[in-house]
Amino acid sequence: MKIVVLDGFAMNPGDLSWENLNELGECVIFDRTRPEEVLGRADGADALITNKVIIDKALMAKLSSLKYIGVTATGYNVVDVQAAAERNIVVNNIPAYSTNSVAQLVFSHILNVANRVELHANSVIKGDWISSADFSYSQSPQIELAGKTLGIVGFGRIGRRVAEIGLAFGMKVIFQNRSEKANLPSGIIQKGLSEVFTESDFVSLNCPLTAENIEFVNRDLIKTMKPTAVLINTGRGGLINEQDLADALNAGQLSAACLDVLSAEPPRPDNPLIPLQNCFITPHIAWATFEARQRLLNITIDNLKGFITGNPQNQV
Repeated sequence: MKIVVLDGFAMNPGDLSWENLNELGECVIFDRTRPEEVLGRADGADALITNKVIIDKALMAKLSSLKYIGVTATGYNVVDVQAAAERNIVVNNIPAYSTNSVAQLVFSHILNVANRVELHANSVIKGDWISSADFSYSQSPQIELAGKTLGIVGFGRIGRRVAEIGLAFGMKVIFQNRSEKANLPSGIIQKGLSEVFTESDFVSLNCPLTAENIEFVNRDLIKTMKPTAVLINTGRGGLINEQDLADALNAGQLSAACLDVLSAEPPRPDNPLIPLQNCFITPHIAWATFEARQRLLNITIDNLKGFITGNPQNQV
C-alpha cells in the first residue's frame, strides 16, 4: 500500500514519530502541498492523509488507485464525501481528540482578559514595580470570574467541557444548542440564542460552521450584548462577521474579543480585527498541544489500520 501524507507539518513539526505509520506501507510524507502539486504527489497512492489540502471530485477522478482518505481533523469539509462514496473511497476523520486542549484555550483567553498576566509580568520586567509609589498597581481592570455568566453556543464535547470548567470557577453557565440536551449537570441551563448573548458576561462559540450559521454573529446580535461582555471563538472564523465585530469593538459596544480562528487562515493583511488592542488573536492553536497532536497521530494510524484490516472506525 502506498500512503501519501500531503500536509503533515502542522500535526507533526518534528516532535512526534511517523514510525508506526511507516509500518503500514510505503509512506511518503510532505510537510506542505500547494494546490498545483497535489495531483503529482497523490498519483498512485492507495491512501491519502490530509488536513487542509482539498481532495475534490475532479482530483479523485484522476486517482485510479485511491481507496482511502484520512482527514487529520474533526471537520472533513476538505473532502467531497459524496464523490468519495460514489467511488467507494473510504473517508475517516478524527473526532474528540482535542476536547481538553480547546477548552483549556477558551479559558486561557478568558483569564487573559480577566487578569492580563503577561501585561503585568512584562511591566515588572520593565521596572514599573520598582519605581511604583505603592506596593501594588494594575494596568488593566482585574476581574473575578466567580458569579459572572458564561454563555456557550454549541454543547457538544467541547462546549460541555468549557461549561464544567466554568462551574469550577464559580461561574453561572448557560448555553444554546440546536437540539434539547437532557441530563444536564447541576448549575447548567439551556436557553435560546438571544438570551445567551444578552445575559452573558463571556460568550464562547463552540459550535460547528454550517450553511445555516455563517456569520450569525453580526452587527445586530452583537448589539444585544453587554458593553462589558467578551466574545470568545475557538470554533470557526466563518461564524463571525469580522467587519461587524471590528466596528463594535472600535465603538465600545463590546469590551473585548478573543479569537483562535479567522475567516481566512493565514489572515489577509487587511483583516480589520488584527490591529485592534481589545481583540486578542491566537493563530489557530487550540488543537495543537503536544498531547492532542500525539492523540491525533495515533488515531490517524488506528483509522488506517482499521481500514486495512476491514474494521473501519470513524468513517464519515
